Amino acid sequence: MSAWDVFLDLAWMGLLLAVGALIRATVPPVQALFLPASLIAGVLGLILGPAVFGVIPFSELISQYSGLLIAVVFGALPFTMRIVSVKSVIRSVGSMWAVTQGSTLMQWGFGLLMSLMLLSLIFGGLPDGFGLMLAAGFMGGHGTAAAVAEGFGDRWPDAASLGFTSATIGIFVAIIGGITIIKLESRRGGTAYLQDFADLPRELRTGVLEQKSRAPIGRATVSTMSIDPLMLHASILAAIAGAAYLISEWFSEVTGGLSFPAFAVAFIVGGLVLLAMRTTGADRVLDSETMNRVSGSATDLLVAFGIAAISPAVVARYWQPLALLLVGGLILLLFSYVFVWKPSFRDHKVEQSVFSFGWQTGTVPMGIALLRIVDPQMRSKTLDYYGLAYIPINLGDIVLMAFLPALVLAGFAWPLAIGLTAAALAIYAFALRLNRGHWHAQP
Repeated sequence: MSAWDVFLDLAWMGLLLAVGALIRATVPPVQALFLPASLIAGVLGLILGPAVFGVIPFSELISQYSGLLIAVVFGALPFTMRIVSVKSVIRSVGSMWAVTQGSTLMQWGFGLLMSLMLLSLIFGGLPDGFGLMLAAGFMGGHGTAAAVAEGFGDRWPDAASLGFTSATIGIFVAIIGGITIIKLESRRGGTAYLQDFADLPRELRTGVLEQKSRAPIGRATVSTMSIDPLMLHASILAAIAGAAYLISEWFSEVTGGLSFPAFAVAFIVGGLVLLAMRTTGADRVLDSETMNRVSGSATDLLVAFGIAAISPAVVARYWQPLALLLVGGLILLLFSYVFVWKPSFRDHKVEQSVFSFGWQTGTVPMGIALLRIVDPQMRSKTLDYYGLAYIPINLGDIVLMAFLPALVLAGFAWPLAIGLTAAALAIYAFALRLNRGHWHAQP
């Protein structure tokens, strides 16, 4: 292997991402599904790559890129998230926090319970952690799938292909299911701002912004006579991810093989770097939007490489239990939409619930995409509420992603399944109580 092999992998994927963006901009059926270019590129990479037709000669390193890229994404989180107090979250956006936190825990717990109680009886020999593939794919997306797979490591290498498959299916479920819900709700007059689904702006379908809608992707904080601003931000994230990997490897050596995922270390290192920069005043050279763009680029590559690295043989071996797990998860989320989410929100019930469905099946970007359809001008304040609730939820998710695989491998699958499900049900009850007088479903 040489540096050219890595570069050619990036070059091929860069070409596929450009083709994916072109397909999104010109092919009406793809526009109707609102498919992101990264997903299209990943599917093309899987079909044309060594696993299927062998047209694109990806190197054997392709399966390792997701672990590297997820460290970059998590290393960027401290630089892009807004810190708020838990007290402020509970006071201002209690319903959004409760619905989001309850749904997140429910996916982890329900997936484990369904796998342990039902799927393992039907399909013998399933790993105890198989049920984690529901949340790792649906709620978590390709990033969480990569993180969970890294947690299992060599103990269960099939987790990567299954997680990425679940995440890919989750995006389709988010788009197709979300649009179906929007159409039904708009016809019944449940949407506050969308009168006719056919009136959606063209740029939402094509993915290409009109001239009047274009805006800067960041601000220059340093002179290009010194260093390009984009390179500065990318260098900081690269250094954080590299340090996280070295610390993770060192920790494994000194503990005799105990694993602490690099992505979790990257989040901690990123927070420490940000604290040091703020203490010394060096944070004046940072721009959060530029950091967002670097992180977003890493996420696009993560999705594309993750899908392209899926092993069809692994998916074929597990396809029946995986299909049942995902169908069970979808039924759970539709039940939650009708009987928990909508009754829990005081106003803009459809807008906030549609956003919740999108991100609970296809990650936050899919939730935002659906929200922009029902609330183009963001007048429902859904993202403001979610932004306030995001910090404690995200911190909890990082802990779960980092330790759930290890705990399952250690034999704690059943206690985790019961405990997470019970916690989710308690938070769901709290969500309903917050909106007194709305205990009954309002479909």
